[in-house]
Amino acid sequence: MTTEDTAHDDHVDAKALREQIKNLEDHVRRVSADFDNYRKRTAREAEQLADIERIRTAAAWLVVLDNLDVALDHADADPASIVEGVKAVRELADAVMARLGFARRAEEAGTPFDPVAHEAVSTVQAGEVSPGTIVEVVRPGYGEGPTQLRPAAVVVARQD
Repeated sequence: MTTEDTAHDDHVDAKALREQIKNLEDHVRRVSADFDNYRKRTAREAEQLADIERIRTAAAWLVVLDNLDVALDHADADPASIVEGVKAVRELADAVMARLGFARRAEEAGTPFDPVAHEAVSTVQAGEVSPGTIVEVVRPGYGEGPTQLRPAAVVVARQD
């Protein structure tokens, strides 16, 4: 093999390497563009899903708003019927919350305090109940476990 043949082989190898580099650079640009398109598409889809869920949630509350309008239209009615109407609207609101996955929990006085499900907003000296027992439910909790929207606000018995 002559020096001339070696130089020719080096030139061919360099040309082949440049071509390979060019192909790899093109491939990287295509993959980068594909990834950028994927990122934009998934962001758009996430936004669309959030809009759909927002619309579904608002639509679920329409029945409550409609019934509040009816109650306001009859504000001059008998006070007892107004109270019954408000109770009915309250039941509708609870049903909407339950359909959305956040049912109103039925905590009661006399049950044990659970720091996961309850928020102690006050304590009172334990009288006839044992310490750590719920004495009063100030505000109901909604949801359970990982889908808890908020804990119940309660007053808990303490031992002095």
